[in-house]
Amino acid sequence: MNTRKDSKQVPRQKRSPQQVRIIGGKHKGRKLRFTGGADLRPTLGRTRETLFNWLRGELEGAACLDLFAGSGVLGFEALSQGAAHVTFVEKDGRAARALQDNVRELKADDQCTVVRGDALRYLANGGAFDVVFLDPPFSRTDLLADALKILGAATSTPRLIYAEAPAKFDLAGLATEHGWEPIKSTRTGEAAGVLLERKAGAIAAGDGRR
Repeated sequence: MNTRKDSKQVPRQKRSPQQVRIIGGKHKGRKLRFTGGADLRPTLGRTRETLFNWLRGELEGAACLDLFAGSGVLGFEALSQGAAHVTFVEKDGRAARALQDNVRELKADDQCTVVRGDALRYLANGGAFDVVFLDPPFSRTDLLADALKILGAATSTPRLIYAEAPAKFDLAGLATEHGWEPIKSTRTGEAAGVLLERKAGAIAAGDGRR
């Protein structure tokens, strides 16, 4: 008796594009389409509303970096609310292409740069930014530690960093360890976010730790 299962291969299912809406500024209400891996998790609208209330007055004319960009919703929100330029860094090819499509949809080619590549390698090559958004996959909190360390040792450090991680993770403790001071915090469901500034007296070149 032949008990072999049907060997026909099931066609690989394509991941359908998803949408997220910009909640404030000149592009308020515009939908961003994104496609990426299962761990792509846009920051919730309630959290974004809190974050951009914190950033009111800080974004006008700012250069922003959306690292581990994913859907790019934080960077596009910053652009909508006054940022002069946003750089998106994303390793996943599908997500990077969706970012570029959204840049074109918003007619923001002159205000946005999409970089497909490794986020930490990009940071290590330098660059000056006023505000940095750090929201890697929740399973990779090690990336947060590495990014905060690189940014802390940079010649030109950002004025502010927003970082997001699982609510159970000690994000404030990690930031303090690498020379950043939590000044605001929020929690929505399973996600927690902190707004950081450079600790007074922190030494740029690795905070004096060798």
